[in-house]
Amino acid sequence: MDMVAVLKTNLDDNAVTALVGRIESLGLAPHVSRTEYRTVITTSGGEGNPELRDQVAQLEGVDRVLPIAQPYRLASREFAESDTILDIKGIRVGGPHVNVIAGPCAIESRELLFEVAAAVKQAGASILRGGAFKPRTSPYSFQGKGRDGLIMLQEAGQAFNMPTITEVTDTRDVEVVYKYADMFQVGARNMQNYNLLLEVGKTDKPVFIKRGLAASTTELLMSAEYVLSQGNHRVILCERGIRTFADDVRFTLDVSAVPVLQERSHLPVFVDPSHAAGRRDLVPPLALAAVAAGAAGVIVEVHSCPDKALCDGPQALLPTKFEGMMNQLRQIAEVVGHRVTRWGEEGEHVRPAATGGGWRS
Repeated sequence: MDMVAVLKTNLDDNAVTALVGRIESLGLAPHVSRTEYRTVITTSGGEGNPELRDQVAQLEGVDRVLPIAQPYRLASREFAESDTILDIKGIRVGGPHVNVIAGPCAIESRELLFEVAAAVKQAGASILRGGAFKPRTSPYSFQGKGRDGLIMLQEAGQAFNMPTITEVTDTRDVEVVYKYADMFQVGARNMQNYNLLLEVGKTDKPVFIKRGLAASTTELLMSAEYVLSQGNHRVILCERGIRTFADDVRFTLDVSAVPVLQERSHLPVFVDPSHAAGRRDLVPPLALAAVAAGAAGVIVEVHSCPDKALCDGPQALLPTKFEGMMNQLRQIAEVVGHRVTRWGEEGEHVRPAATGGGWRS
């Protein structure tokens, strides 16, 4: 029987430990998770005994018990009815805020990265992206600059006062990415790399998870659950297109995934129109559709000379086109009752999705 026991706020660690023991004595498997303001215990097991929910609810220290209808627990609306809003170095992500993550697909040079960072910051992007480790279909394609690229990304983030995000592809690279970047990106190819998800879940930095090209929305939420289960509640979901029979574009952007995920989960939902389209002319309309559908933001690729890009040049926007897209996004966001956020803007009080802090081994 899957359920969430929300504990009273005045319990100390000894009381929580004792409560876990009581729940185990009922034949249930408990898992403790701590958020900013609450400690909850999710449980599984005990199928066929409808009285267990009432028994757990009557335990001393339990405030209330909520049933969980989905296989994912911590990512579900049952766990948190209101939208999670993350605070990423002053940037509010989720809820009514619309954020744009932009930058080159791959960090090719310091000069290019700084040029693009200046352009996207000026146009209104709030978070800087740049790939240092690039998993490619061909082993002969450019694979990224690794640690050197991470150092450049950190320097650019500091120079332009922007949080940074980059992809982590291997458990062995989590520590070095943690050192230099502000957010982890788990790409579509690694969405079900459960060891990697568990490792980034042990950190206190936001984790941006892209939907796999053949994955269902439930599978995406289960991947988020791996991160959440380790105590890191700073998770963002991303729809980036799925493989269908259509051959007009690189992938088919599943716009319906945005409201579906928002209905089932409290986590922010972004859209990646660049990888879905594979063509730069389609990126702006797909980005507009994402915001119109209620997405918390988009992540797009921008390059000052995409014809010479070492990675995904055909889908990268020129800075001028990106600026035009940003102007349109602001209008669409206003229509649906949201607003595009710039770095450092004042907004509503943030209810952060907290972790235990630091690195937990």
